[in-house]
Amino acid sequence: MRTILHVDLNNFYASVECLYRPELRNLPVAVAGDPENRHGIILAKNMIAKKLGVKTGEAIWEAKLKAPGLITVSPDFAKYLRFSRLARKIYYDYTDQVEPFGIDECWLDVTGSVRIFGDGKTIADTIRKRVKEELGITVSIGVSFNKIFAKLGSDMKKPDATTMISHENFQEIVWPLPVEDLLYVGRSTSKKLRNFGLTTIGSVAQVDVNVLTNNLGKWGEVLWLFANGLDTAPVRKIEEHTAVKSIGNGTTCPRDLVNNEDVRLVFTVLAESVAARLRDYGLKCTAVQIYLRDNLLYSCTRQGQLKSPSYLSTEILTKAMELLLTNYSWQRPLRSIGVRALGLVTEKDNVQLSLFDNIDEKREQQESLAHTIDAIRSRFGHGSLLRASCLLDSRLTGFNPKEDHVIHPVSFFK
Repeated sequence: MRTILHVDLNNFYASVECLYRPELRNLPVAVAGDPENRHGIILAKNMIAKKLGVKTGEAIWEAKLKAPGLITVSPDFAKYLRFSRLARKIYYDYTDQVEPFGIDECWLDVTGSVRIFGDGKTIADTIRKRVKEELGITVSIGVSFNKIFAKLGSDMKKPDATTMISHENFQEIVWPLPVEDLLYVGRSTSKKLRNFGLTTIGSVAQVDVNVLTNNLGKWGEVLWLFANGLDTAPVRKIEEHTAVKSIGNGTTCPRDLVNNEDVRLVFTVLAESVAARLRDYGLKCTAVQIYLRDNLLYSCTRQGQLKSPSYLSTEILTKAMELLLTNYSWQRPLRSIGVRALGLVTEKDNVQLSLFDNIDEKREQQESLAHTIDAIRSRFGHGSLLRASCLLDSRLTGFNPKEDHVIHPVSFFK
């Protein structure tokens, strides 16, 4: 029987901010975006704000109606990454099988460590104590025999708690929970399940699996396996720079984009960021995808192949604009847009040689220039070297997505 832990850093962003600003610890605090740039949503909140009803993802004005004294602070992802890495160093003292699920959550397979450090609960309690004493923040940990129930356990008691879900007691603990507590049961899936009278995890577990597959397809069988504790997915060893399948950046713009030139300005900033991140990883992309969301919140994505693998922002930008001009007719202004690099290959391989030497020579010069720009920005800051077009509308272009991008969870599935 496996022993799996799911470690969740409690109210992570807000906890780190309160650590740096002790005067805020006894006040309702939320980490939030910038409302003037239409990023005004709650990203994280501390326990005091949570008890007042503040929810992650809601607008700042809604949160302040519930908690009039709410203090909002801007996110600092560099600090959060630092604490995330420090926490993982602690986890690695107990196992090398650590799988991140976003910046603040990790699965740990400690099956091979129980004879050294004690059973799953003992290891979990030790990790909780160390994180609290060494980092000054708290974690909640679920202990179970599979990843799904371990995550359920970490969500059940917060903050600073260990919850055990064993093969013997999981029906008693898990089955009465609402179906929405099961990983990946979102609003749409929940509505479908409730239409069949399946309101709890237990009801999903006990229904004929054919009922689920007939209505939800393969996904129905996956949920049935999850509910019955039959998840066998391994805890994968995922380092910070491995398993990169795509690199992208997007933004909600401070004002609606009303024409192609508006989009070009923002795409320029996004393409610069995506290209720089590709170079950081030693990768090139073979395709580019754009994301468009209009002011009525309807969205679409389009993608196209590049002539050859690239990490040059000019080529990514050219393809992004080509996709925009081909696929968007400007029936409505755009509220948010994004650029993503797909089909990643290593920088040194997959190079198609040209019959025309001057083309290859010009490309080498462009790539060398790109690396030089990276070096200058690394030493003197991102704003030390900008494209002239970024000065045309600093409100649209005055952001740095390479350093400021939000880190989202990775998928449970490969």
